[in-house]
Amino acid sequence: MKRIFFLVTCFLGMVSAAQDTTCYPPILIHTQYGTMRMRLYCETPIHSENFLKLAREGFYDSLLFHRVIPGFVIQGGDPNSKHAKKGEILGQGGPGYTLPAEIKPNLYHKKGAVAAARLPDQVNPERRSSGSQFYIVIGRKWTEKELEKIERANGIKFTDEQKRTYMNQGGTPFLDGQYTVFGEITKGIEVAEKIANLPRDRYDRPLEDVRFTVEIVGEKQKQKPKQNTNKKPQNTGNNPQQHNKKKSKQSNSQTEN
Repeated sequence: MKRIFFLVTCFLGMVSAAQDTTCYPPILIHTQYGTMRMRLYCETPIHSENFLKLAREGFYDSLLFHRVIPGFVIQGGDPNSKHAKKGEILGQGGPGYTLPAEIKPNLYHKKGAVAAARLPDQVNPERRSSGSQFYIVIGRKWTEKELEKIERANGIKFTDEQKRTYMNQGGTPFLDGQYTVFGEITKGIEVAEKIANLPRDRYDRPLEDVRFTVEIVGEKQKQKPKQNTNKKPQNTGNNPQQHNKKKSKQSNSQTEN
């Protein structure tokens, strides 16, 4: 009996490891509040490989989670945040390019999902993603009636599995079909929740700088070349908006979708 239990335990461990690595190596996002482990999706190779590319270059090292909202998301990846002054409005920076959308109906905004920020449909009808900015979903739990209302409003249809996930685990279902979800946090979502609940200013930037670094498990990171701090902001990122929330007081590039 002990032998059978041991074999089952080993099998489950191998399955868990396989789910974590998939096509790409696992990612660790380190912050002063702890570490989050992330899995990149095989179904979104453009976004997943771009994230790995930037991580290998050290692009993300010492950037800020510049936007945090309890029960919604935390957002980072703006290169302008690396040397930003206290109170400086962030969210418009990027690597100088955008990515074509890889929006898949089976990749949805459950709690822990990692998705790419983008500009609104008015100026970005193709829903191209920011080349570097991403957000981690915290969200909340939803009732079946609330989900049905979102389906009617957004012209989408949730699967039974998605409904169960949103009802039991939580997420931000009103963002489905609008942003590219390219990964998920497999361990350490409580770190994101801690960050989301930090005191913040009127632009949702934490009063305390929350810096992060990205590590690819099993790889030695390269040193990133020095950035040109005189480089003008690149309007390539946009904030996903809260459900039924009034328009933000942020800059004009960060409007509701």
